[in-house]
Amino acid sequence: MDFRFCDDAGDNGFGWIVDEAMTRTSHALAVDGKFWLVDPVDWPDAVDRALGLGEPAGVIQLLDRHNRDCSGLAERLGVPHLRVPNAIPDSPFDCIRLKRARRWSEAALWWPTTRTLLVSEALGTNPFFAGAAPLGVHPLLRLTPPRALGAFEPEHLLVGHGEGLHGPDTADTLREALRTSRRGLPGLLVRLPFAGRG
Repeated sequence: MDFRFCDDAGDNGFGWIVDEAMTRTSHALAVDGKFWLVDPVDWPDAVDRALGLGEPAGVIQLLDRHNRDCSGLAERLGVPHLRVPNAIPDSPFDCIRLKRARRWSEAALWWPTTRTLLVSEALGTNPFFAGAAPLGVHPLLRLTPPRALGAFEPEHLLVGHGEGLHGPDTADTLREALRTSRRGLPGLLVRLPFAGRG
């Protein structure tokens, strides 16, 4: 697999991407000498870089089927594996319940002090999610997009598939993706073969 870094937030963390069709993206979020890995795919360079941010505090799995390398990394680092959590103790993150169904359980993270929103699967920036737009709703959620996310004003939007969005237009881009989610339905059948891959 080919990897590359993305979403560099300095002391607050970074992301890394597997260069493949689904562009699986993982993140390390750091604060006060601790860091959390979110939906990680194990890349030694990224894990070593994360260890430079402080002490490991947990591995967060925001989507039930995003097993990736979560459990293995949690065991190796000696930290809890938090699977679709309702809360993350001793962290600055708020958990947002996005979907609870038998085949799809997902939470998102809101980090108020940095205005960072992390959405694992409901939103994405790669072509499978977004087509030619900068951001799109997962094709299987186009009829019922996670409209609750429109209440947030992120300056940084991190996703589990693709590079994040950063800057003053991020909140407007988020709301536009939610508002226009049904428009992308004609392209759904083209992208569905990729659905469900973590």
